[in-house]
Amino acid sequence: MPIKFWDTDGVFSEYPRGLPMVNPETCRFGVLTASDRASKGEYDDLSGPAIEGFLEEAMTSEWEVERRLVEDDRESIEEALIDLIDNHGCSVVVTTGGTGPSQRDVTPEATENVCDKILPGFGEQMRAVSMRHVPTAMLSRQMAGIRGSSLVINLPGSPRSIREILDYVFSAVPYCVDLIGGPYITTDPEVVDSFRPPHARRE
Repeated sequence: MPIKFWDTDGVFSEYPRGLPMVNPETCRFGVLTASDRASKGEYDDLSGPAIEGFLEEAMTSEWEVERRLVEDDRESIEEALIDLIDNHGCSVVVTTGGTGPSQRDVTPEATENVCDKILPGFGEQMRAVSMRHVPTAMLSRQMAGIRGSSLVINLPGSPRSIREILDYVFSAVPYCVDLIGGPYITTDPEVVDSFRPPHARRE
């Protein structure tokens, strides 16, 4: 049986039993690192913490994070994405690693496999941002998609590139989450000036 509650808009809503109870306005982020070597403990995962560090700086609304570290394997990445979204209620999942052209780079394929819709604009803009810094950014296959009411964004594996990209594209994330039925996200305009059309803003 679902758990029922009055949400912040005064609407009687249902929360699926089995998901951890959180404030419905809390955004749960999934941070997924795909790396053969980091998953084997050969070196520390620096990319996942870089994403979380950005969120700590940027977010002003309530949020929490679920972390995953898997090898560069499509089935493992797909299972982690599905678990973060379907079982842990993540409204946004940010992946890092596995976006290049090599044989073991399969994060975009895994993402496309589990998503209902693809958002090409994210990939276009992420590559445009990276091209300002390095010409090989055109080799990146970064992308984003939607599964249910969750947004999935693929980032590269470099912590520096992660920050450069998030500083630019995260401004579109809160309104995207609004449109797909997620929680209302707010950010520090000194870090990320999130854009919403006037009718979508809360006072």
